[in-house]
Amino acid sequence: MNELTIQDQLQQILAQLQRLEAASQPDPIAQIILSLVPVFGIIAGMVVMLVFIRHYYVTRRQLIAAGRLPTPTIRYLRALTLLGGILCISAGLPLTVLFLAVEGVSYSLLGGLIPLFTGIGLLVFFSLSRASEHLE
Repeated sequence: MNELTIQDQLQQILAQLQRLEAASQPDPIAQIILSLVPVFGIIAGMVVMLVFIRHYYVTRRQLIAAGRLPTPTIRYLRALTLLGGILCISAGLPLTVLFLAVEGVSYSLLGGLIPLFTGIGLLVFFSLSRASEHLE
């Protein structure tokens, strides 16, 4: 009979594990694309904020030119925090799920957790300001 020694068996197992590991290496292009997702998310968020700031500036300027001085209200701030909270959660939740599924618990997961918890904080502010508005 052709019996293998324990050392030979261990070497075969090691060779099989190395083949499995080599076969399961992620594609470098996929890694590059996944690393670019947060960058494009941040850029898109900055573009949205710049468009909003520009719109706010033009609107205020036109109101001042018309002789009506706009006063900021808590309602406006609440609407802004609601919008920001929803946008942050809708960006952070898919990123968190994606990074958790692809890389597990690692530092890249922060790319999704930071906007997710920022959005949750904005929505908490929105709900607390509504409660204080009812008290007044």
